[in-house]
Amino acid sequence: MFFRNDALAPADSGLSPDEWWKGAVVYQIYPRSFKDSNGDGLGDLEGIRSKLDYLKGLGIDVLWLSPIYASPQADNGYDIADYYDIDPMFGTLEDFDRLLEGVHDRGMRLVMDLVVNHSSDEHPWFVESRSSRDNPKRDWYIWRDPRPGYVGGEIGAEPNNWGSFFSGSAWAWDEATGQYYLHLFHRKQPDLNWDNPQVRHAVYEMMNWWLDRGVDGFRMDVINLISKDPSLPDGIVYPGRSWGEGFPHFSEGPRLHEYLAEMRREVFEGRSATMTVGECPGVRRDNVLLFTDPARAELDMVFHFDHVDLGLESGKFHPRTLRPGELADCLSAWQEAQGEIGWNSLYLDNHDQPRAVSRFGDEAYRYESATALATALHMLRGTPYVYQGEELGMTNSVFRGIDDYRDVEALRYYREAVESGESPESVLDGLALTGRDNARTPVQWDAGPNAGFTDGTPWIGVAPNYEEINAAAQVGDPSSVYSYYRALADIRHGLPVIAAGAYERIVTPSPAVFAYRRILDEAVATVLVNLSSQPAVLGDAGRGVSGDLILANRDLPEDDRGVPEVLGRWEARVYLA
Repeated sequence: MFFRNDALAPADSGLSPDEWWKGAVVYQIYPRSFKDSNGDGLGDLEGIRSKLDYLKGLGIDVLWLSPIYASPQADNGYDIADYYDIDPMFGTLEDFDRLLEGVHDRGMRLVMDLVVNHSSDEHPWFVESRSSRDNPKRDWYIWRDPRPGYVGGEIGAEPNNWGSFFSGSAWAWDEATGQYYLHLFHRKQPDLNWDNPQVRHAVYEMMNWWLDRGVDGFRMDVINLISKDPSLPDGIVYPGRSWGEGFPHFSEGPRLHEYLAEMRREVFEGRSATMTVGECPGVRRDNVLLFTDPARAELDMVFHFDHVDLGLESGKFHPRTLRPGELADCLSAWQEAQGEIGWNSLYLDNHDQPRAVSRFGDEAYRYESATALATALHMLRGTPYVYQGEELGMTNSVFRGIDDYRDVEALRYYREAVESGESPESVLDGLALTGRDNARTPVQWDAGPNAGFTDGTPWIGVAPNYEEINAAAQVGDPSSVYSYYRALADIRHGLPVIAAGAYERIVTPSPAVFAYRRILDEAVATVLVNLSSQPAVLGDAGRGVSGDLILANRDLPEDDRGVPEVLGRWEARVYLA
C-alpha cells in the first residue's frame, strides 16, 4: 500500500453539526457472530465492548448493532418480542449501558436496528391481538377472513395470493379466532398495522425511549414496507411461482411518506446529532429523493439493493457472472440520482449479503480485489458502511451440507427446491454463492481455536481460512486489508472534498475501469480503479488527471506514482489536486 497521510489535514468539512454522519464511517456489528465473552458460542455485548479499541483504531465513527432485543430468534433477532429489553444471549440492559458509555467515551456513536414493520408473534401486542377478535389490540396487526367460498386453512382460502419473502404464503391461519394474519417474512413475524395510530404512537414512544437512553439513531429494517394498499389486491403470478407478487402493493404504500414524516416530527424533531438510515428494498433512482431530500424531512439516507441484486434475474440462488463495468455503472447511476440533494449509503457487505470479495471480487487476488472494491466505494459521495470482517478481506465460508446452514431463508429454500425436483447438489451450490450465512460466520480474530471468537462451540462454523485471514495478523501490518481500510477512513476524515464534494464520472475505454472525480471548490480528488482480474487501459482518461498520488493499493516506487497508461488487475489509485 502507498499512502501519503501528510496530504491530509483534519479541517472544517463545511458540514453542519446535524450532518455529522456525512463525514462518518459506519461499522455494522452482527452481535451473535462478533465476539463471545462467556464461552457459550454466541457473541454478546461484553464481547463487543472488549473490541471497542480495535474499532476506534480502524477509524470507525458509528457502530450499528443488528438487533439485540429480546427475541425467540426465529429470524436471528429480527423477530422482536420486547422492544425495551436485551435478549439474555447478548446480556442485560446494564451491559448495554456499559457498552454505550464505552462507545461514547471513545468519541464514537451507536445506532440501533429498528424492526417495526413486524414484531415476533411472541410479543405481548400480538399475544393480545390473537387472543380474540374483540381484543383492543386486534387491529394492531393485519387480520382478514378467508376468501368467500373457502374454508380457512385450506389452499386458496388466503385473503390474497401474496407470497412471503421466506417463500410460501404471506398469510398464516389462526384456528382459535378463525382469521388469517399477514406475515411478509416468517410466520412468526406478523406485520404490524401502521394504519392504526395507536401502533404508530407506541413505536414512536419506544424510539424516544432509546434515544433518551443515549443511542444516536436508527437503521430502520424494511421501513418502506410499513404502508400496505388497504384493499390488499392479488399480485401477478409469474411463471414457475406458486404465489403472487405482492411487492408493488406494499413496497411504497399510499401512506408511507406520511408516516415517515410523522416519525421525523414525533421522534427526531428538536434532537440534534441523530442519524437515520432506512433499508428500502425496491426503492428506485427515480423516487429516492422522496426519502432523502432534506426539505421533505423523512430519512437521512436509504439502503437500496440495485447493486447487490445484479446478476440475480434467475433468482437469488442462481447468480450469473457480472459483466465488466456492471457494478460501476450501477453505483454511478445512484450517485447521479441523488445528485447534491440526497445522500447515499455506501455498502457492499452486510448481514444479508455474501462476502464482497467472493461476490464482486476475486478470491485469487483477495488483497487486491478487497482494497480495489473498498476504494471504489469509500471515495464516493455518501456514508460508507463496513460490515464486520470486511476490513480483513473475509471471504465466503465453506458449507459441506445443509446441516452446516443456520439461516431460516436458506433452510426453507433448500427444502422447497429439493421437493420441487432440483438436485440437492445444485441447490447447495447456489446457497454457497449467495446464502446469508456467508456473512454470519464468526469474525476471525486470530489463528487460534475458533479464530479467537469463542472458547466454546460457535453457533455456526468458522470459515476454514481463519489461520490466514485474521485481525491479529493484520493490525499493525501496513500491507494488510485492515491498514488499507484505516487509510480510507483517514482520507474521509481529513479531506473535505471526499466528505462533501460533488461527484463526476470519467469515461474510460475499458468498462472494467471505474474512474471519477470528487470536486469541492478548488479541490479535486480523482479515483481510478480497475475492477477486474485483467489489466485495463486508461487511455485519454488518464491524461486528464492532475495532482499527487495519495493512495494506492500496492507499493509504488517514486518514479511510478504518475498516472499510468494501464491499470494492473484490481489496481486502485487516488490523486489529489
